[in-house]
Amino acid sequence: MRNFKLVIEYDGSRYDGWQKQKNPKSITIQDKIESVLSKMEEEEITLIGAARTEAGVHANAQIANFTSNTKMKPYEIKHYLNRFLPRDIAVIEVTEEADRFHSSFNAKSFKYLYKIAMGEYESVFERKFSYYSFKKLDVSRMKLGAKYLLGKHDFKAFSDNKRMKKSTEREIYSIDIYGNNSEVQITIQADDFWPNMARILVGTLMEVGLGNIDPEDVANILVSKDREMAGPTAEARGLFLLEVEY
Repeated sequence: MRNFKLVIEYDGSRYDGWQKQKNPKSITIQDKIESVLSKMEEEEITLIGAARTEAGVHANAQIANFTSNTKMKPYEIKHYLNRFLPRDIAVIEVTEEADRFHSSFNAKSFKYLYKIAMGEYESVFERKFSYYSFKKLDVSRMKLGAKYLLGKHDFKAFSDNKRMKKSTEREIYSIDIYGNNSEVQITIQADDFWPNMARILVGTLMEVGLGNIDPEDVANILVSKDREMAGPTAEARGLFLLEVEY
């Protein structure tokens, strides 16, 4: 069996996230790509994704891998996929990897970008790819609040899953916040994220930027482990999976 790695970008607007679901009516990125791969070689293909992006979340460089007995070359697989996939999913690169490569287990860190638009009106053309804030955000306050999130902590307060049995300890390596009069961009890199974590972090930082939460109170939210103290879950449309590092 050969092991292939895919680098994928997609507009997640009309999908129920990356991972296939039990609901037969759901439409996921994994479903779409597996379907094309399975038809390509007339064999059942299972695609393993690095990050389980949620419904409506986009990706600049999702990583996935699959095994197959195909005789096709990597560039031929790439061309085949891009010919038959919907136009809101594109395969940027296909490479053959060692048998031991696993897109999820081998990942060392994940980087997400959240885009926030500001101004007098919401752009018609950018509305699917950024969250619109009617009020101006104070970036300097957001940067102060973000400092308390850096490092290894228990991020239970930033989890929507009250029944989560796995450890909620994660390590955030960096949070970069850029802003001007028309937009704010928040980039977060961590060793791992669970569903909605990035969006709750962003929602909390936006509350800081709006003056509803003091920057130093972010430390108290972490210690509390109480989801009710953190900010709301930011809308999915502004979130992009930027990079997976190995």
